[in-house]
This record gives sequence, C-alpha cells and structure tokens, in this order.
Amino acid sequence: MIGKLSTWWRQRQGDRLEIPAALWPEVEAGLPFLGHLAADERAHLRQLARELIAEKQWSGAQGLQLTPRMQMTIALQACLPILHLGLDWYAGWVGIVVYPGDFLIPRRIIDEDGVMHEFDDEVMGEAWYGGPVLISWFEQPEDAGGINVVIHEFAHKLDMKSGAADGLPPMHEGMSRQHWIDVMSKAFDDFQQRVDAGEETLLDPYGAEFPGEFFAVASEAFFEAPLMLKGEYADVYEQFRLFYRQDPAGPAFHW
Repeated sequence: MIGKLSTWWRQRQGDRLEIPAALWPEVEAGLPFLGHLAADERAHLRQLARELIAEKQWSGAQGLQLTPRMQMTIALQACLPILHLGLDWYAGWVGIVVYPGDFLIPRRIIDEDGVMHEFDDEVMGEAWYGGPVLISWFEQPEDAGGINVVIHEFAHKLDMKSGAADGLPPMHEGMSRQHWIDVMSKAFDDFQQRVDAGEETLLDPYGAEFPGEFFAVASEAFFEAPLMLKGEYADVYEQFRLFYRQDPAGPAFHW
C-alpha cells in the first residue's frame, strides 16, 4: 500500500511540472541514442524524467543556472537505464549537483607506507553512496570527449544498490549471480590486458581501472553504441539485456 502511495505521489508531482510539450522532441533530438525506443517507451521515459526532476533536489554548482532544458536532458539520460526497472532503483538519495564542465574533488590517500597524500582530482562526475550524483554539463556534447557522464554515474548508483560500486548490482529473479560474476570478470580481465598492452580500444580505457568502472563504461556503450558492445563482449551485452530489460541492439523490444 505504501509503495502504491509513493508511486502515486511521485506521478502527481511529475505531472505538475510545467514543461511545454514541444520541448520534449527538441531535447530528444540531441540524444540520438533514444531513437530505438518505441512510442510507448518514449512516453514512459518522459514520464520517468518528469518524476525524477520533481523528486530529486537539483542544484547548479559554481554559479551554473539550471534550466528546464538542462534538467530534461539529464533526466532523460538518467532514466534510460531504469526505463523498465522503475524509479525505486534511484531511491535512498536525493541530490543531483550539476557543474559547468570538469571540476575538482579533494582526495586523501594513504599509501602502503602509511603516508597521507592530498591532491585535487579533476573529474567529470562522481556518484556518492547514499549521497548525491555530481555531473558535468557541457553545452556542446563533443566537449565531453565521447563520455556519457550521466549514464556512467547513474549506472554507479544502480551498482550501489547492492553496496559498493563493484560491478555487481542486485540481480533480478531468474538471473544467476555467479554467471554474472563469471562473465564480467572474464571481460574485465580481457579488457584490462588490452588496455595495459597499449591497444586502442573501442570502449573507454577508463573501464580498465576497476570492475565497477568497467560496469559503468560498458553501460554507456550498451545504450549509446549497443552493436559495438555486442561485437566486443557479446556475453556482457546479454547480461545487460537481462539486467536492464532492454535490447537496444535488436528490434523494438518490450519486456
């Protein structure tokens, strides 16, 4: 009963947003990877985006003034991974902080000798466990260097539903946790070896840093370049098809 009331309230809040109908296709035109969606899926994605905008606390950092177009662009991308999962997958945190481009995060690292090192890490985004999502905004998508920071960071949030961002999100009924681990571990090891060997890879080499980053980078590819991911790591694509309940490389797909 509580779940139904929460869903009703979220939908009510989303419906109250005053967004001109003509603005949706304008924003979506800048997100060509939404092109595979059927009409009912696109309508559902818009509704989820409305609800995400209404439910989360949005703030612009470093003087950035957020506009409805910015929020819609971010929300549509953020909701694509949970199109057939639901907004409850983004429960447990409230903040979305948007920066005007890359930003610095202070770091403290203790090395193996126990020495503390402090430095500023330049990043494009970061997802905090139980906390906000921090993302960069680029007026020109090409300035992001081919990285989809929104899908990347929100994939981390899905990963964190089971704890640490280790590339092992909660499995749906009927999925094998062990099979997921086997598939992702094999692909990560292969990708890490290729990157270490200096090979130019189709996937972002940042995915070789940690299993959690491989999951996020591969998630970007699943939605933006599904045929590429399927060609590189077919078993990973299949696990993502089951997890995300979408098949962007195939014909119109309905779970």
